[in-house]
Amino acid sequence: MSSFFNAVKAEEKYIIELRRHFHRYPEISLNEFNTAKKIEEELGGMGIEFKRVGETGVLGILRGEKEGKTILLRADTDALPMQQENDVPYRSVNEGVMHACGHDGHTAALLGAAKVLNSNKDKLRGEVRLVFQQAEEFGSGARKFIKAGILEGVDRVFALHLSSELDVGKIELSKGPRSASTDNFLITVKGKSAHVSAPQKGVDALYAGCQIVNALQGLVSRRVSPLDTVIVGVGKFNAGTAYNIIAEQAVMEGTIRTYKPELRDQLKSRINELCSCIAASSGASSDVLWYDDTPVLINDPIVCDEIIEVAREIAGEENIIRDHPISLGGDDFADFLELIPGAYARIGCGSPGKPRIPLHNCLFDMDEGCLVYSAAMYADVAAFYSR
Repeated sequence: MSSFFNAVKAEEKYIIELRRHFHRYPEISLNEFNTAKKIEEELGGMGIEFKRVGETGVLGILRGEKEGKTILLRADTDALPMQQENDVPYRSVNEGVMHACGHDGHTAALLGAAKVLNSNKDKLRGEVRLVFQQAEEFGSGARKFIKAGILEGVDRVFALHLSSELDVGKIELSKGPRSASTDNFLITVKGKSAHVSAPQKGVDALYAGCQIVNALQGLVSRRVSPLDTVIVGVGKFNAGTAYNIIAEQAVMEGTIRTYKPELRDQLKSRINELCSCIAASSGASSDVLWYDDTPVLINDPIVCDEIIEVAREIAGEENIIRDHPISLGGDDFADFLELIPGAYARIGCGSPGKPRIPLHNCLFDMDEGCLVYSAAMYADVAAFYSR
């Protein structure tokens, strides 16, 4: 039977209130100042030791009364730069910022687990490190904790992510690769401005940029084996200053996703070459900046078996999913998993019979029944390794 499910259930109101607070006051990556302050207030109120990691990350430390293993539990805290469109009582008050990926739920659940674990320290062995990590959406927050030495002496790492694809009560834990590597790029095309009535006197960076976007799609369909899973996506394009001026500059931001390390290097090289050639053919020049790469997220098979044992006690064997399709989404928890054995679970937050709004959508919300399962997973994983 679950060690702490009933104790977590008793704290459900507290966890929901926290989740709604974080949802109401979202902050984007590396700007989670008020979020970090609230986390510290909660940990301090529980009497849990804590410290800042970077400017906006928080580490809480729980020590059992006897020696044992050290387990790291991670929750990401950042929101997304998008306007919330659904009308709920806890709607975001920060214009253009929204928790559309469930990180508010992760943070609230880990605080709920911390409260329960702290009340049961006499049952714990070893140490539990509570990582409230900034900047997951930027792919840079995990490295701040690694650089600060937070993984030293850690035996296991665990994180979870809410999934609207799964019903509340479902828990997914699959072995091996689960999320793709991510490499993000910023392409700047420089041309020459002129009046649109005399295009021959200028160099149209907007036109060259459009050709680059189109060619990037051909790069996947014609330069990569159809048996390999690869995405090259451009999510942002800015060019020009007025309708009657040839654009002097075009700037594109995008990402590549794959499961093969060798393809990452090949794609980077080919994109650099493609941009240079297309820009030059229009008389322009290009520059490609690569940043914030995240490795493939790989669940350790042994740790998966261990944590499935925990999940089974919380949700029942019939609600455990072991063979969920892999995702081309990325998560910098992969940086932790490259160094320490661990696992990454998905927790259902969809309401049965209701439409499923995907993550990163301006209408996203969760069935808050998922918060008890999330907090129980955090708490029971810690308890499992404290035996």
